[in-house]
Amino acid sequence: MDPFKELYQNCYPRVYGFLLGLCRNTDLSEELTQETFYQAYKSIHRFSGRSDISTWLIAIAKHTYFKYLKKNRMAPEFVDIELVADTLFDRAADNPEDTVQRQAAVDAVRKIIRKMPKKYRDVVILRVYADLPFSQIGQALRISENSAKVLFFRAKNMMMEELEHASEL
Repeated sequence: MDPFKELYQNCYPRVYGFLLGLCRNTDLSEELTQETFYQAYKSIHRFSGRSDISTWLIAIAKHTYFKYLKKNRMAPEFVDIELVADTLFDRAADNPEDTVQRQAAVDAVRKIIRKMPKKYRDVVILRVYADLPFSQIGQALRISENSAKVLFFRAKNMMMEELEHASEL
């Protein structure tokens, strides 16, 4: 089998899922995934192997998404924050009170993530939504693995402090 075809088959679900999380539109996600693999095909000679190939593809996908937003003059939200907030909290609710509390927490997390500095927000998105290990997050953001861990830890602390503060009100 052609190595690029094998790469496409193996990595397509992750790239498509990542882009779907960013834009929440299946048609656009498909289009951007195809563009991502086209760009990867054109520049495969530049892949040095210093990162995992899927990390490299996710970085291309992210740049493809931002290029699309810029071209279409759309304001980047980076991702659907509701999706990230939902990912952080269990969807199952035993009773209406739990449902209300969960929704309040989701709303609070959404606001917190939107207010976070970009470097923290990017790490949270890649860790929570894309489910990338810290080594790949570091490679994708061109920071060390340790820096990715520290940023994620600080972002979690920011969220916890804000949530505690909100619950006191």
